[in-house]
Amino acid sequence: MRLIFFISALLLLFILSGRMAFAQQSLIRYVQPFSGTSASTTLASQHIEDKTERLANTIPAVAPPFSMTQWTPQTQLSEKKCLAPYYYNNKKFYGFRASHWLSGSCTQDYGSFTIMPISGSLKTQAAQYAENYVHQNEVSTPSYYKLKLPQHQLLTEITASLRCGIMRITALKTDSVYVLVSPNSDQNRGFIQIDPVKGEISGYNPVHRIYQGWGEPAGFSGYFFIRFKKSFTSAGVYSEGHIFNQQNISNKKDIGAFAGFRLKKGEQLVVYSGTSFTSINAAKANLESEIKKDDFNTVLARTNQVWEKSLSQIRISDTNEKGKKIFYTALYHAMQHPRLYNDVDGKYPRFGGKYQYETINRRQYYDDFSMWDIYRAQLPLIELLQPRLANNLVNSMILKGEQGGWMPIFPCWNNYTAAMIGDHTTAFIASAYHKGIRNYDINEAYRLMRKNAFQMPDSVDYLNGKGRRGINSYLKYGYIPMDDSIPDAYHKKEQVSRTLEYAYDDYALATIAKDLGKENDYRELSNRSLNYRHIFDPSVGMVRGRFANGNWYEPFYPDHREPYITEGTPRQYTFYVPHDMPGLISLMGGPKNLENELDSLFHKKEYWHGNEPGHQIPFLYNYTPSSWKTQLQVSRIMTEEYGEGAGGLSGNDDAGQMSAWYVFAALGFYPVDPVSGNYQLSSPLFKQAILSFNNGKKLTITAIKKSQKSIYSSKIILNGKPFTKREITHQLLLQGGKLIFYLQDHPPRL
Repeated sequence: MRLIFFISALLLLFILSGRMAFAQQSLIRYVQPFSGTSASTTLASQHIEDKTERLANTIPAVAPPFSMTQWTPQTQLSEKKCLAPYYYNNKKFYGFRASHWLSGSCTQDYGSFTIMPISGSLKTQAAQYAENYVHQNEVSTPSYYKLKLPQHQLLTEITASLRCGIMRITALKTDSVYVLVSPNSDQNRGFIQIDPVKGEISGYNPVHRIYQGWGEPAGFSGYFFIRFKKSFTSAGVYSEGHIFNQQNISNKKDIGAFAGFRLKKGEQLVVYSGTSFTSINAAKANLESEIKKDDFNTVLARTNQVWEKSLSQIRISDTNEKGKKIFYTALYHAMQHPRLYNDVDGKYPRFGGKYQYETINRRQYYDDFSMWDIYRAQLPLIELLQPRLANNLVNSMILKGEQGGWMPIFPCWNNYTAAMIGDHTTAFIASAYHKGIRNYDINEAYRLMRKNAFQMPDSVDYLNGKGRRGINSYLKYGYIPMDDSIPDAYHKKEQVSRTLEYAYDDYALATIAKDLGKENDYRELSNRSLNYRHIFDPSVGMVRGRFANGNWYEPFYPDHREPYITEGTPRQYTFYVPHDMPGLISLMGGPKNLENELDSLFHKKEYWHGNEPGHQIPFLYNYTPSSWKTQLQVSRIMTEEYGEGAGGLSGNDDAGQMSAWYVFAALGFYPVDPVSGNYQLSSPLFKQAILSFNNGKKLTITAIKKSQKSIYSSKIILNGKPFTKREITHQLLLQGGKLIFYLQDHPPRL
């Protein structure tokens, strides 16, 4: 009897422990991959008239974090700029795309291919085989997507590894089934071949550049290798709906290959796909290394585990289920890019090369850095949670600079682009360096960053996208005058915004120069970091366009989109001096005047969260007598700019920057100046958040609220002692411990 009781007790303990483990590992259920895939429905977005500004342009990506290839249901056929492969409200489904879309961007996909299963008679034109698409038939998570195709009577499922995908097709009736594979070239280029004997399809889609060098070959392709576990009953290639009895086809419009099968009801067809940026053989090797012959469920379990581990680095405890969904969806979006580029053997396309290849050892090589956006919060989030990855990212930037001769400004498509403004690779490297992430050659990094800051490329290199736009004017005048229209750039003019951002990058480089003992550089760069003063007009109290002769640009409209401002207004950009807030405050006439100007911005509803240059603004109240207004505005923005469902983001997510802002804000701190290693404090959204760091330490952030409405901090306790500062350092966070916020319903002393 005792033995039975003992066995029963053990069994009960086993069941309970299993349930507890499941409860601890179930964060993936909070992620909403469709968030940002339709026009925004958030409160803040409703006054935006430009429909493109209301599109977050994310995709329901299936892949581990920071993968080479993301797999997405496809509702758009093109690789056209600003057109994501998937939109929630589209009505037709065209297959599963192996995508290299920059999540949340207005760029373009590249090197992609699509797999579409159909049944019945063979059709090779998209308009004929497209499936009517309804959301009731699908399930989507970061590691898994399932869709029932009622017209074709097929159940499709897909999961993925870092470089590969595996699809499972289940026949819902006995029928002929065809799998169509299409390179997605808008240039009518590419190649595809089929080997019916081996049961394989392979090919490539050449990549073309965007921005500087637009339309030119990027010097590499997106390669794929596909293997089936079942013998073909028929096979062939096609172009524009015409079928050819041959084994390969290239450089024609709408090319593809098909493999035919006969499936009984309930029978399953498994499709294995490998991808690469170097060759078909490498795509095959990636597949053989990552998936081998593992079954669908085994691959899915591994990818689930990777996502659970990644998400659980921040474990939220709260009854706010909506907030947890938004938070973990944001964390998912912040873990899409930069993109892994090398094969399992370390081979990758040379940066800015022409089908040349390099090999990286014991590290990984990454690209697709939407740098103007992500240096602000998304990369700092990686530095906080995954410093080893951040180190690989820095090393990747150094390799790009060495291979191309200049440190890139905005490296995407593994090329120079000269997209956007600033030189924020410098800001990112300085940010990582000062946080102790240093396993790379900092002297080589400094050499390349200094070259950008002090030299003008020759005309060929400049037109190719290398170097800072307008650097000669900046060095001559201490600002970029209106006389210099910056003609050789995707974003022309925008002289004031460029001046402000170059000043920040000069500050970033100065901090490294000082650490490396380069005193002359440190002094000069420190002086240049104050160049923002040259375009601050004291008569209007804001930044303003200025000519080379010193005259101010007329007329002055503080709240209009002006040609000298990047995607914003003079009022909005005036607050972009993250490295020298005391200096800006002095220009404005003191902390109270800063507060008044911030109040004016918010009261006029001129704060625009949908674009990055203003993301630090709500936290600037910490530099005024009323720091509680930071807590007020951050809380309001989290409520109004983020929501559930497909319309849950107010604007372009821009490779995870919008999402990373939410992650930091919900935790109660934000990197206004990432280079400094300091975070401005606000107040945490959740009752408890436990951050697990790579050093083994844990930080528990607790919010003790008087009521559900409590957002204002009355006191902060760090490891049992009062914490009275408005900012906290990176190193202090990494030490772990307990950070407790006591929150109340009303601001202090009000």
